[in-house]
Amino acid sequence: MVFIRFSIVAAVLSLLSGVLAAPAPADLSDEEAARAIPAAPHWVIYSDKWSGSSAPPHPSAIKGYNVLNLSFLLVAGAWDNAQAWTTLTAAERASIKSQYAAAGIKLVVSAFGSTDAPTSAGLDPVALATTMGNWVKKYHLDGIDVDYEDFGAMDGGTAEAWLVSFTRQLRVILPSSSGYILTHAPVAPWFSPGIYKHGAYLTVHREVGDLIDWYNIQFYNQGNTEYTTCHNLLRASSSQWPKSSVFEIAASGVPVSKIVIGKPANTGSANSGYINPGTLSSCLSQAKGSGWDGGAMVWEYPDAGSSWITTTRSKSWPV
Repeated sequence: MVFIRFSIVAAVLSLLSGVLAAPAPADLSDEEAARAIPAAPHWVIYSDKWSGSSAPPHPSAIKGYNVLNLSFLLVAGAWDNAQAWTTLTAAERASIKSQYAAAGIKLVVSAFGSTDAPTSAGLDPVALATTMGNWVKKYHLDGIDVDYEDFGAMDGGTAEAWLVSFTRQLRVILPSSSGYILTHAPVAPWFSPGIYKHGAYLTVHREVGDLIDWYNIQFYNQGNTEYTTCHNLLRASSSQWPKSSVFEIAASGVPVSKIVIGKPANTGSANSGYINPGTLSSCLSQAKGSGWDGGAMVWEYPDAGSSWITTTRSKSWPV
């Protein structure tokens, strides 16, 4: 995901220093329900672009979503809307979290984005996961999204082992038993079998998929016409990126409840892959009819808000 930094001051981290949710089960207390990881479908929106306030959007502005990903937590520290979260007082953050919880929306931080290439940079995955996991705890967020975009490492075959170690350590710091969300945001071609010598995300899923709550899969920026119709988004991707559509990924062993369809808010939000919300709503309806229930993700607020998700969900899970 491409992002634009709005802040010139980042809270620098030392590498070695120590997001409408499904109803919670009736036997959970209010506090436990607030901590529970939401069940599918997942409706996710990223927030990186400066929208005029250090606070995240009011829940009413993103009604219809159940996760907001603040972007980005980088190797160097928090930037953009992740950094803005740190500038609020503890009382302000607690108030916002309370509003979000009441609206059934989880507040998560997204790591890396297109700026960082942590594997290529030779960073220790365990140390970095420890630092980032502790940052989530320090600022009382609901979890972390791993928007890993180190394409050089993936092409070179070193990404998989790094991501496995990174994910395992994140779960040590942010256990699911405490309600912490852990998601990844890979590009769809990283699920293409036979393309990457060490398997890319098929390997990651095989090794640590049980630790990952779901995948915010980027079905965009992968060719001018890739993933732009319901058919090649859901059923049959092109020969360039074979078997990387929704149901082809599922056939490779990824549960449909973990396949969240990621799309740009408009034609200016990505280089390619845009589908207008009306058409996308038909795609989701078709997918639901075939047993899929993963949900949708959008890049990003404020270019997408309640109107985007209301239209997108209208033929499948209406708001």
